[in-house]
Amino acid sequence: MNTSLLNRSAVWAGLLGACGLLASFSASEHKPVAPAKRSRTFVLTSTATVPVAPTGTKAVDFWLPVPHPDANQEVRDLKIESPVPYKIEKGTYGNQMLHFRLAAAPTAPLVVKLTATITRREHLNLSANGTSPTKPSKKEKADPNMARWLAPDRLVPLDAKIKQQAQEVVTKANAKTDLDKARAIYEHVVSTVTYDKTGQGWGRGDIYYACDARRGNCTDFHAIVIGYCRSVGIPARFSIGLPLPTERGKGEIKGYHCWAEFYTTETGWVPVDASEAAKNPDKRNYFFGAHDENRVEFTRGRDLELAPKQTAAPLNYFVYPYAEADGKPLEVTRTYEFADVTKK
Repeated sequence: MNTSLLNRSAVWAGLLGACGLLASFSASEHKPVAPAKRSRTFVLTSTATVPVAPTGTKAVDFWLPVPHPDANQEVRDLKIESPVPYKIEKGTYGNQMLHFRLAAAPTAPLVVKLTATITRREHLNLSANGTSPTKPSKKEKADPNMARWLAPDRLVPLDAKIKQQAQEVVTKANAKTDLDKARAIYEHVVSTVTYDKTGQGWGRGDIYYACDARRGNCTDFHAIVIGYCRSVGIPARFSIGLPLPTERGKGEIKGYHCWAEFYTTETGWVPVDASEAAKNPDKRNYFFGAHDENRVEFTRGRDLELAPKQTAAPLNYFVYPYAEADGKPLEVTRTYEFADVTKK
């Protein structure tokens, strides 16, 4: 065979092989790779002190939120120290709580201590911001309370005024899909509400206060997010728990934190945290579709009836211990502490 012909054939074969190799490199470079979810393991300590009830009290009831396990949160080594017998009850929306009832009012304060090792995982839904080409996992369990997440709360009415405000937001953004509408609502809230805990009225999750004052804390931010989403037909649900500082270590947790999720058929449940986005502008895009690992969830939902049901009105939200003396609310003092578990 002609030597030059053989050489030309070898050259072409080499070129074709190189092109194929480059193409495979190019395809792999452009294929989106889901980031590894961050996680955090820590020991949580909850201490509640039930005071001596008023003279003449016949019965005392006490409830303490107990962290529950789910896809983003592992709870193990749960330990409870209580001077009286108790039960762990399960309420609506999967909420867990410790409860005891005393037929005779105690003559000294009662201290109840809960400790648990929590592993909190970053909750990501990459399909929310277009970074994932795949649909959400079909393993996600259907929420049996979907109708509830379209209904009003006592402080988040879905009246004509709120519906009009929500519609104006999505119309201005020219949002057509539910995902686009939810994004428009999120951007509107982050852009127009300031994280500010001064004065009075903040912290109740009152949508009218938040819309008028344009400031508040996480409950106020998410009252608007949830109320507006529900007003345009998008299910949205509320969760509350405790925030952890980003720095690892140990210390006391002074206050609570709450966040939200909304649902579309295209994405499934999408985590959002509008108040954290307002506090951290560089993470504005991140918190549409993510909850970081620096938190622990206690309960879901608002206007809650406890298990067994309390005598007083439903709780606006349930993150701190609650007690009643003969059916009347009794103030309980509490402390929360965390200690990160270092990996060996």
